Amino acid sequence: MNFVNEETVTLNRVSITNLLQEIGPEEVVVEIVTGLQAQQKSISSKYFYNKEGSILFEEITRLKEYYPTRTEKGILKQIAPGLMKRYGSYEIIELGPGDHSKISILLNAAEGLDLTSIRYLPLDISQPALMSSAEELVSTFSNLHVEGYAVDFISQFGSVKRERPALICFFGSTIGNFEWDTSLELLLNISKQMKSGDVLILGMDMLKPEPVLQVAYNDARGVTEAFNKNILNSVNNLIQSDFNPEEFDHLAFFNEEKSRIEMHLVARKDLVVHSPHFKNGLEFLHGETIHTENSHKYDSTHIQSIEKASGLKLNHTHTDERGWFALTEFKKL
Repeated sequence: MNFVNEETVTLNRVSITNLLQEIGPEEVVVEIVTGLQAQQKSISSKYFYNKEGSILFEEITRLKEYYPTRTEKGILKQIAPGLMKRYGSYEIIELGPGDHSKISILLNAAEGLDLTSIRYLPLDISQPALMSSAEELVSTFSNLHVEGYAVDFISQFGSVKRERPALICFFGSTIGNFEWDTSLELLLNISKQMKSGDVLILGMDMLKPEPVLQVAYNDARGVTEAFNKNILNSVNNLIQSDFNPEEFDHLAFFNEEKSRIEMHLVARKDLVVHSPHFKNGLEFLHGETIHTENSHKYDSTHIQSIEKASGLKLNHTHTDERGWFALTEFKKL
């Protein structure tokens, strides 16, 4: 693991500090090759997000079939005024913010409140994305100060310099991409680094009728299919392989036992993929799959388990009228 020296870029009401632990190209290769040579071939979902993949994902969030983003934003618009009345004096920490559309809902709800300043601390792996988002936010919100951190928040959450109690936002049901035991470990780690009085708002995609889940990950326009296949282009670039995405089919299905949508790529025929990092080529049998992503779906028992495992107290579960998505509010005692 290579470490970047701490570097802070400062602009008007914006500072972005790079504390990222860089993964060298050799480590990326080892991770990808190891996953592809396992009995159940897999590629980490973090490799979805090359330039084309990020564009495709933004398109997915606007699809009529894909309910999570608009449903979560709808809940947030309803609860934001109450959250800002209760926690407006808190620092706002956002884990993996992506674009700033969700945090803007919170900041808009602060208008009219007697707040001299709001301190927003986004944590993301991309320093350029943090700077771009921060510049847009401070141009919109005149009393906002942004102190961003380019970090892996899973392991570096404790590196953030804190001044006040915090409202910690973990939106997007990102937690659902982790295996259940791993998600509990992650939330326990966050809980251990929270201070008394801190609040965690956790986005959770809830269980719902299976047909709704099926169409959300198998949209009519094939955008999710293109997103899934594009991970092979990303891998080709990283390990100099010759995957042909058109030799694989998109597969997304609900695994009832594990309460999750699984995404796979299915080989359409027997084939061999070459790379300088494969000794004799990587063989696929017709129908063999590469597991690319999980998206876990939750119910009330999962929320109770999170409360017990993390040591946080559940304040409230905010849902839409159908109960399809939840913003769960936990407090550190």
